[in-house]
Amino acid sequence: MKLLALFCLLAPFLSWLIHASCNVQSTLYLRYFCRKRTRQREVILTFDDGPDPLQTPQVLRVLRAHGAPACFFCIGSKIKGNEGLLRQMVADGHLVGIHSYTHSSFFPFYRLSTMKKELQACQNEIERVTSQPVRLFRPPFGVTNPTVAKAVRQLGYSPIGWSIRTLDTCTGNRQKVLDRVRKGLCPGAVILLHDRLPGSDQLLEEIFQILDQRGYTVVPLNQPVAE
Repeated sequence: MKLLALFCLLAPFLSWLIHASCNVQSTLYLRYFCRKRTRQREVILTFDDGPDPLQTPQVLRVLRAHGAPACFFCIGSKIKGNEGLLRQMVADGHLVGIHSYTHSSFFPFYRLSTMKKELQACQNEIERVTSQPVRLFRPPFGVTNPTVAKAVRQLGYSPIGWSIRTLDTCTGNRQKVLDRVRKGLCPGAVILLHDRLPGSDQLLEEIFQILDQRGYTVVPLNQPVAE
């Protein structure tokens, strides 16, 4: 009975702790850049989990057609064989960020030394290909804990979150994804998408239609300051 009472007492706190760890807008462990401070109708586009040899070129094509910048958070193990895509991102004026080397589901549970090696391996791959320093970081699955926070601080990364999580990886219903964009749209919003998904280029086209209808423009992720 005492254990049950203790569990009931701690349950709300544990629930809050889990929510905070999985929410990049929480400042419990680390302050992320999740939204640009502006009153202008501007948004920032970000893509995770690439590069993908099939879909990333299509996403780049759509961005080029609209003259829009983006930031691609790449998985280090996917870069080999797709170096040309990273060079194209840079040539097109996009930014490239760190999204870990393997994107392992165990990443949040790594020891600090292992986590830092994983992040630096991704960083080294990006810098090898682009010949540019990279400091932008987005955590796999959006999970943060004390170890992730410590690794980010020690490595001097700029953590980037989002204000609109489209959940495009969780549903095949494109309308629901677009509804989330419409609902979350506001000045300075940071939109999270994935360039590895089939149809990601068509989805992006429809997002541009929403932005055009509401008078929004896409701006680059420059010198992010967390708020």
